Amino acid sequence: MVESAGETSGSSGGSYWYDGGDSAVDLLSALRGFRAADHELRRRMSAGMEMNTTDLSALRYVIAHELGEDPATPQALARNLGISGASTSKLLDRLTESGHLERVPHPRDGRSRIAVATDHAHTQVRERLGGMHERMLEIAHLVPPSARPAAIEFLRAMARHLETEAPPEELTAREV
Repeated sequence: MVESAGETSGSSGGSYWYDGGDSAVDLLSALRGFRAADHELRRRMSAGMEMNTTDLSALRYVIAHELGEDPATPQALARNLGISGASTSKLLDRLTESGHLERVPHPRDGRSRIAVATDHAHTQVRERLGGMHERMLEIAHLVPPSARPAAIEFLRAMARHLETEAPPEELTAREV
């Protein structure tokens, strides 16, 4: 298991933030381990596709939005990635140059353009992530059906919390 600095797993210790012996602390530790493993996986996958993690996130966003009524505009991509319009333009240039994306006219607004994934990108994503997603579904099926609603609500609540958590207004000055 991947553990963050100051984290311990199991109920033998605790962690930097919490006292030990509480299964809720173990749950948070497991979540942190998952997040660290997910981060490392994204780093490995992007390196294997010869792109950075932001580029891979952009590609995943574009592919996910191809199936819906919400095409991947440069503005929506910038908002999703939390980057500037200029950075988004450079990112789209890189992914177009590498053969992963194409810029095409917006289906409902001919004045603007959207990003769509190429067949090459879809093939690479399926080759690299298809088996992993199948195994993830197998693991999800191991969770008893009666426990799934609680697990789903926990993960969704944690995501909502992380999405809305703001940094402190001011950091405490270092004493000299």
